Amino acid sequence: MAGRGSRLRPHTLTVPKPLIPVAGQPIVHRLVKDIAEIIGEQIEEVAFILGDPAFFGDDVVDKLTELAEELGAKVSIYRQDQPLGTGHAIMCAKESLSGPAVIAYADTLIQANFELDPTADAVIWVKQVERPEAFGVVKLNDRSEIVELVEKPIEFVSDLAVIGIYYFKEVAELKAELQNVLDNNIINGGEYQINDGIKGMMSKGKVFKTGAVDQWMDCGNKKVTIETNQQVLTNDQNKGINNVHASVTLENGKIIEPCFIGEGVVIRNSVVGPYASIGKNTAIESCVVSNSIVQHATSLTNVVLKNAMIGSNVNYNGLAQDLSIGDYTEIND
Repeated sequence: MAGRGSRLRPHTLTVPKPLIPVAGQPIVHRLVKDIAEIIGEQIEEVAFILGDPAFFGDDVVDKLTELAEELGAKVSIYRQDQPLGTGHAIMCAKESLSGPAVIAYADTLIQANFELDPTADAVIWVKQVERPEAFGVVKLNDRSEIVELVEKPIEFVSDLAVIGIYYFKEVAELKAELQNVLDNNIINGGEYQINDGIKGMMSKGKVFKTGAVDQWMDCGNKKVTIETNQQVLTNDQNKGINNVHASVTLENGKIIEPCFIGEGVVIRNSVVGPYASIGKNTAIESCVVSNSIVQHATSLTNVVLKNAMIGSNVNYNGLAQDLSIGDYTEIND
């Protein structure tokens, strides 16, 4: 999670993208918990690869430490000082690369229910897509083993897109291949790629299988983050999860589920929902808010919001729709 999340600005100017809340929880928290649930085993360690300490500071480290401790795991923090690709980022955590491991990019969420294939040396999570030419895809043999990784194929190879989550029965084997990539300056697209390490493992006969996900939810920009928020709220509702905090004050207002309404939220003369996520200590008065994400400690008055994303500590009074407002903004219309 070393990137700056430029496609999600202004929301990532003050908060790293993986810590942006979706349906009330930071993206990376949901991802790590989802992976832990799929694996179904005790997690011993969670290693995070972060970027510049000036942006990914002590407050970020503290939150990630809490996340690991929730799972009963130790935390390791590594830094990628230069954006030199996925393979380089993984090797920044080389001290942690031993034993069975999952490697994941922290800007995506999944829903899946399957068991890892014990005959596989590694598993690559995939999702069937309608436009495979826009993704990296896997090519399978007649034994459903992955034999090739193809980036944005011009001609049809497969419709199984790689989503950026991998399992290795012995991740030290990947480390050895990525060290070879670094030592021999094997660069694709101007960067050191995990795919070149995977191809090295395949050349030595390691068996790669696919793990299919039911849902693959992106958080790369405002539009898809709001769509992901909607899907996560729907998933929680289907699981019977109540996301409205008991401390919410509702005065002459209405909440249309599914929603996430955080601690200390005040709703007056307003309709909130469906598919609204409202952070703690936010005040909403004389508003209609649907299919939107509003972070914490924000004040909204006389606003009609739909498909909007509003940061924390915002004071907004006025009518508008489909907004994207960053933290610490004040607008009076």
